[in-house]
Amino acid sequence: MQIDTGLEFADLEPFVERFADLAKGKVRRLEAAWNEEDGAPVFTREGRYATKGWTDWTRGFQYGSQLLVFDLTDDEEFFDLGRRNTLGHMARHVTHIGVHDHGFNIVSTYGNLRRLTREERVIETRDALELYDLAIKASGAVQAARWTTLHDGTGFIHSFNGPHSLFSDTIRSCRSLVLAHQLGHVLAGENDRAINLLGRALDHAANTARYNVYYGEGRDVYDVPGRVCHESLFNVTDGHYRCASTQQGYSPFTTWTRGLAWILLGYAEELEAMGALPDIDFESHGGRSEVEGWMRRAATVTAEYYIAQTARDGIPYWDDGAPGLSQMPEWREAPSDPDNPYEPVDSSAAAIAAQGLLRLGHALGGEEGKRYTQAGLTTARTLFSPPYLSEDPKHHGLVLHAVYHRPKNWDYLPAGSAVPRGESCMWGDYHALELAVYLQRGHTEEDGEAGSRPYPAFFDQGDAL
Repeated sequence: MQIDTGLEFADLEPFVERFADLAKGKVRRLEAAWNEEDGAPVFTREGRYATKGWTDWTRGFQYGSQLLVFDLTDDEEFFDLGRRNTLGHMARHVTHIGVHDHGFNIVSTYGNLRRLTREERVIETRDALELYDLAIKASGAVQAARWTTLHDGTGFIHSFNGPHSLFSDTIRSCRSLVLAHQLGHVLAGENDRAINLLGRALDHAANTARYNVYYGEGRDVYDVPGRVCHESLFNVTDGHYRCASTQQGYSPFTTWTRGLAWILLGYAEELEAMGALPDIDFESHGGRSEVEGWMRRAATVTAEYYIAQTARDGIPYWDDGAPGLSQMPEWREAPSDPDNPYEPVDSSAAAIAAQGLLRLGHALGGEEGKRYTQAGLTTARTLFSPPYLSEDPKHHGLVLHAVYHRPKNWDYLPAGSAVPRGESCMWGDYHALELAVYLQRGHTEEDGEAGSRPYPAFFDQGDAL
């Protein structure tokens, strides 16, 4: 990536305004067109959202997008939509014991409702806020109960593949545990044992950083600093690590860039959240400096890898070891090319990573942080411009050229093409909206505008309702 060091938040204001205007129409049209009985929308085929997947993991992005459109535009139509759909359809997800996706489904819906209420953006009753609190508490406990214990007594939240499987994606579900902990909740285990939710979140995050992130320490011949594997596999009989794996990447020894993006954003936002917790919360894990140290390390090493392994404009190809990239020897130095005949780009990875870079810049501050802030702004400018901005009002998606599952060939291929392009996905659109909210608030904060809104965060930052 060629980082534009002169970009400021204010420079992206017209990009965000254009994106928000398009989002209103597209989110409204999807709500009118979608039949809930079909399941959750996952990705587009010829510009129309369709369902596809292993679990119902994108429902929270659908309704969360409605809430974020309200956040961007103050149009109460979208708050009402998101609230009604969350209360009408998301209760089963709060207590879903079979998935690792509580951060995606619950924080995106009940979490946003709670945040907007606490920011006094909407008028809600005390009972409504307590309902949102209860959903977060239940979600955090249920997610923490999906636990695999390792040989050293720590453990991790296992993926829907089973107790042997540690996904990089799941780092964002730690938000449910951290916020539930802030609300004073615990997981009640056998014999009424109180299991600390923050403790489980920290164990999961530490093991993800240990096993799914590489640091150039000779772990194997592919140990490049910042590389990420999608999945780590364990022997559940004795709790020992076995090997790297992947479900959606090209190889366990290359980097699936959306997995890289999940890690980058996950550790950046958790690093921010640690600052809102008291020192006593870290005593069981070596103290604050110990925890923040390995979180910072995981975030910065993956941020540097992202910067080095994306195209010049900040958009990555779907996997940095995809074989077709050998036909494009200058792919890192040139602007991304979604129309190339060899390998697809993944705009959804860019939407996730851009927010991660911005949050990391905020968490680190100073000159060190500025590098990541500028990288995030550079990526966001590309993402909110053609050919990635979806300007066709008939296309359901907000951001084009996303990829879901390349190995399974699930993505739509235009006629005559061997490479998917021109389509959107629910997580890409949702994270583009999160990114837009971040940029909008960063602009007002940077300029010191009167009445500027709080820093956007999943965790509680201070007194509110």
